[in-house]
Amino acid sequence: MKEMSEGTGLGVEVDETAIPVSEPVRAACEILGLDPLYVANEGKVIAVVDPKRADEAVELMRRHPLGREASIIGSFTEDHPGRVYLRTEIGSRRIIEMLMGEQLPRIC
Repeated sequence: MKEMSEGTGLGVEVDETAIPVSEPVRAACEILGLDPLYVANEGKVIAVVDPKRADEAVELMRRHPLGREASIIGSFTEDHPGRVYLRTEIGSRRIIEMLMGEQLPRIC
């Protein structure tokens, strides 16, 4: 997302409560002190869609069994160009930084 933000001269706002994270993953991350945004994950897609067509795109994705949890998780903004912010569950905001170091290995 950071690359998209920098390439457009816009900022990105992501809504933490809109990101579909399953309860087992959320619980494991909480126990291990991990942020689900930085845990390796397969089979996910982030689509950048014209805001006027976003609801339609989500509806189309939800028609497929693998897209049933599709949701709009954020938007571009003219505020804070080149930065990606997460609006947290408790109402605060934090910068989503690029992952530093090694990502956890995939456990498939």
